[in-house]
Amino acid sequence: MSELKEIDNFSQIFKENTPLIDIRAPIEFAGGSFPIALNHPLMTNEERHQIGICYKDKGQESAIKLGHELVKGPLKEQRIGNWLNFVNKHPSGALYCFRGGLRSKIAQEWIYEQSGISFPRIKGGYKALRSFLIDEMSRITNEKRLLVLGGQTGCGKTLLLNELDNSIDLEGFANHRGSAFGNDVTPQPRQIDFENKLTIELIKKEIFNVFLIEDEGNNIGMIHIPDVIKNKARQSDIIILSASLEERLSISLKSYVIDMTQKFRDLHGEFGFEKYSNYWLNSLSKIQKRLGGDRYKILLKQLNLALINHQKNEDLSDYMPLIESLLVDYYDPMYNYQIEQKKQRIVFKGDYKEVTSYLKES
Repeated sequence: MSELKEIDNFSQIFKENTPLIDIRAPIEFAGGSFPIALNHPLMTNEERHQIGICYKDKGQESAIKLGHELVKGPLKEQRIGNWLNFVNKHPSGALYCFRGGLRSKIAQEWIYEQSGISFPRIKGGYKALRSFLIDEMSRITNEKRLLVLGGQTGCGKTLLLNELDNSIDLEGFANHRGSAFGNDVTPQPRQIDFENKLTIELIKKEIFNVFLIEDEGNNIGMIHIPDVIKNKARQSDIIILSASLEERLSISLKSYVIDMTQKFRDLHGEFGFEKYSNYWLNSLSKIQKRLGGDRYKILLKQLNLALINHQKNEDLSDYMPLIESLLVDYYDPMYNYQIEQKKQRIVFKGDYKEVTSYLKES
């Protein structure tokens, strides 16, 4: 059908947040997708499995015939209806399957037959979009200058990143704050989804000559920082954000206590504080060996006291000795050791206002 269009301007698709229908089976969608895509499959996982076996044993013609036998009548109408609902809401969108082949064409034909609308498909499908993003991550990272933002735990690095338009919040994309206490109330994304979302952000911010990222290790929780970014960061200049202990205590209390309590209550309702308590207990347990038995017992006792006072009286004061000990006795020595290995790359140090001003002029 000559009316059925293909599009391959992938950069424009991501820059403009073009709405996408992913017609792959749910199991394929679960293996990796894009933040602008919704899954309205042509086939269920079981149907895809049956057709795959048929294709292997009897060839393409028989597999296509089986597909039409499995997806017909009310089932076919329901799936076309899902697509048309999307098309009517997002007329500037597009659809794709894995390689942009037969499944995409069938979906296009059914949409056209039902509505007369020529809804475009992505040339090369998911595989082409994914390959494009992998290549763009390398190209953009290698072409741009990176600045790395360092500083002690709780000094406000994330707050500063969120204030600047040319920043790339790796921890935000990873849904993790990069420490034993870094878990959020929702799970981390899949590695592929993290990489896709990160690269889309790079594409959208390619207008900037300099990108600012936070100083990270090899991983953020379970997410691996892509080698091209990690290697570039290790060769880049470092800016150190300084803050007083009082400021760090205040920032940490808000981030790890006040905000986390609210997130758990929003998500789990009456069980929110119990989930929040488990978050703190499990996080402290992760560093038990590094703390040592005696220090762990002291901090655990302080934590339990803080949790009780928090729940009964909404009094947060008992967290302060705990957070101070974690910052000064646990995180600061690790930070001091790590930054010592990179000191030759440090080009600026300052407080929040000074660093912000420096970065806006860089």
